[in-house]
Amino acid sequence: MSQSLKFDPKVAHRSAIEILTRFQIVFKIAKIYESNNLIFLHQIKILYNMIQVALKREAEAFFKLRQGTLFFNRVRLKFGFSNYHLFKFIVGEFREKEIGTIAFAPDLSEDELKQFMFLLAKVEKVSEAPFEDLLRVLSENKIVHISLEKISPFEIPSKERDTAKVYLLGMLHLKEHFEKEKQEKIKINTTRRLMQALYNHIVENEYFVYGLTNLKNYDEYTLNHSMNVCTLSIALGRHLGLDRNELVDLGISAFFHDFGKLETPLEVLNKPSQLTPEEREVIERHPHQGAEKLIQGKEFQTLPLRALNVALEHHLKADATGYPKAYKRKNTNLFSRIVKIIDYFDAITTPRVYRKKSFSRLEALAHMAEKSGTEFDPVIFKVFSNMMGAFPVGTLVALNTGEIGIVFEINPEASFALRPSVKLITDRDGNKVDGQIADLTEVDPRTGRYLRIILKALDPEEYNIKISDYFLAQAQ
Repeated sequence: MSQSLKFDPKVAHRSAIEILTRFQIVFKIAKIYESNNLIFLHQIKILYNMIQVALKREAEAFFKLRQGTLFFNRVRLKFGFSNYHLFKFIVGEFREKEIGTIAFAPDLSEDELKQFMFLLAKVEKVSEAPFEDLLRVLSENKIVHISLEKISPFEIPSKERDTAKVYLLGMLHLKEHFEKEKQEKIKINTTRRLMQALYNHIVENEYFVYGLTNLKNYDEYTLNHSMNVCTLSIALGRHLGLDRNELVDLGISAFFHDFGKLETPLEVLNKPSQLTPEEREVIERHPHQGAEKLIQGKEFQTLPLRALNVALEHHLKADATGYPKAYKRKNTNLFSRIVKIIDYFDAITTPRVYRKKSFSRLEALAHMAEKSGTEFDPVIFKVFSNMMGAFPVGTLVALNTGEIGIVFEINPEASFALRPSVKLITDRDGNKVDGQIADLTEVDPRTGRYLRIILKALDPEEYNIKISDYFLAQAQ
């Protein structure tokens, strides 16, 4: 069938998002009301007309879920954090009912669409074969102009995949903030929703979130660094006993802690050699510049007041030295002291052009322990050190079996601090493998001895291993 209208990708994408939004509205109404409800019938008419327009324009109309991405016809639907809830809702429904594709035929009637949406919303997952149950119900009700295909096994829900998606969406949202020409359009409420989602993932999947902070994008250092600082600050605040609302505010404050670096020239930020006194002065202006930019923003009144404290104070030390030097305050804000620790930790564990080698996470904790009380608040640092564990998530370790692994989970029991769960990446002969995640508390039932023991931490650079790749692979 030939297309009756010229295909325009932008128009098609906008139309697809509108259809998806209307699909969600109809679905939610059908959950509550009966099929003869006037509100339901009105929304069905709108959805039906939208589908008919798409059919006339593109000669086809179908939703397809593939590799975690939602398509409408040939268009890959793009989602930012502001409309991520829409994507999450629809994909969640597809996965629950094991639907991979919904296709609407040109001969579809409005009444048939009404029956389909009503049945789709009302059919609950009551067996181990939800897709087959749905097909049977549709067949019994003579739904013939809407066809379904079963979901691919690779679309099985994964909390790691969802966590990675929220983390990467955070990077995208932060990038939008850092693009000067878009700053006036960014809404702090969107940032707040991101922090709420990030908090939920930290509660549900804490150690995998730690693993994602091993991601280091050298070309976008400030963005990557700010997202890592935001993530680990929320985690640390949670271990300090802050409540959910405080943690969301802490996340927002950490998210914007380096906002002042927008005004710092890249040739200074990325200078490979030692800074001159004048260049050092330029760098040390960014706390004041960050606070000023936050105050000048249109959404300033919805911003947590402590975000200004963090922007100003995150380079002040526990002994009251540091910068900005002209800023005098006896006690820095709690949020600032939290972000100070995370900011330092992420910075020294990230390779930079002016530093030949970065610290491993284990080395960083040892180095920072020497500065506890002078550089860092000693109580908060102690909690942070315990949170990261004796072998932090992402540490490359050699085992007594000859295997090499990456720490994936910390054992919360203090008596098992040296026995985390480890992803095996080589066998006993040193061959690379996609091994199991081994619990180092496992014992041999015959001897009662531990099956595996960590001998030492290794330097990933020496073995040409990129730790973040393994966490991204886990998300897939």
